[in-house]
Amino acid sequence: MKRNFSRVLLGVCSFIPLFATAQSSQITTLSGQTLGIPTAAVPFLNFTPDARSGALGEAGVALGDPDANAIFWNPSKLVFARQDKGASISYTPWLRELIGDMYYTYLTGYSKVGKNSVIGGSLTYFDLGTVNFTTATGVAAGTFNSREYAVTASFVQRLSQNFSLGVDLKYLNSNLASGAVNVGLKPGATAAADISAFYRNEVRDNATGKGLGWAFGGMLSNLGGRINYGGNERYYIPTNLRLGTSLTYYADQYNKFNFVVDVNKLMVPTPPSTTLVNGQTVITAGKDPNRNYFSAVFGSFTDAPGGFSEELKEFTISTGAEYWYNDQFAVRAGYFGESNTKGGRKYFTSGIGLRLQQRFGVDFSYLLPVKQGNPLANTFRVSLILNFSGNGGIGAEDDEPVSEDLN
Repeated sequence: MKRNFSRVLLGVCSFIPLFATAQSSQITTLSGQTLGIPTAAVPFLNFTPDARSGALGEAGVALGDPDANAIFWNPSKLVFARQDKGASISYTPWLRELIGDMYYTYLTGYSKVGKNSVIGGSLTYFDLGTVNFTTATGVAAGTFNSREYAVTASFVQRLSQNFSLGVDLKYLNSNLASGAVNVGLKPGATAAADISAFYRNEVRDNATGKGLGWAFGGMLSNLGGRINYGGNERYYIPTNLRLGTSLTYYADQYNKFNFVVDVNKLMVPTPPSTTLVNGQTVITAGKDPNRNYFSAVFGSFTDAPGGFSEELKEFTISTGAEYWYNDQFAVRAGYFGESNTKGGRKYFTSGIGLRLQQRFGVDFSYLLPVKQGNPLANTFRVSLILNFSGNGGIGAEDDEPVSEDLN
């Protein structure tokens, strides 16, 4: 029995990404194809789910004015949310230039419990579309709908007026072809955790509204077990370190500008350089990826075959800016950059946002690659925001950061 893995492979690997043109080492995917960059199973865990950050070059770990989508970027921000409760749903067609029935959705919500605590949860669902199976002679042998999902529970605690910590626990499931005739794959499943931190402050004139705000955020996400699809191989999930900062310029009571920068590092082993000696594979540079889990994940900062210069190329940069008028209308733009030797994803992003009476909002983003032919071209995201209580709710009097009057 044969099957075409192109649809599943594109969806599973494109974001990490599949389309590198330069290779310094090799790794074998589920389909047997070799890639020259660090890769992991279930990369959908790191897909940008919402349109606001999607328009800001996919930056968001320190972005202010948090809504329910903060559970993905940095749940620690939620203790500083203006509303007591909130929810959001987002939708993104995936690789729509190549495949017409692949998409992912993100449903999330949170609630403040007391003055300094927040609980929340989210569901991420990635539908890889229908895959057609054929026999060795090309006769149709059925279809299968490949799909993956993750369920997350969050808890956040404020430790001081301007600083908070958060923890996520999640269960993830990846069903690429389980149940299809003679394919041999089983659903992969495992658990993972996220740890996050957030600090913010501002200096603002109470009379004119002019001032500056700043924030720092960090999140270690998808720290968990390896995943197995029924064979002997176990695959790393996309453990990721995200650090970022934001700066807010308040022009007056009605106009403000947010500037954000995120740095990301995929914390999975870099494939070593190898050669054949007497029929045996020997590592010539780098480290064996099949080592102790914590050594592999936290050692991912020092295991590249090319040394420190190659390690630096494994960091990606996300940056963006947004303008808000009266906290009701926003215009956004951003840029995402990655080394050509580690995938070469480079694209601009743009988008708009609308908020109605702080109760309802909608965001839209659009992706424009630097080079033609990028499979992520014309990717768009749509997010709906719901807020169930406004200012003056639980702990609202404590949610403003310590600030100084400019006068």
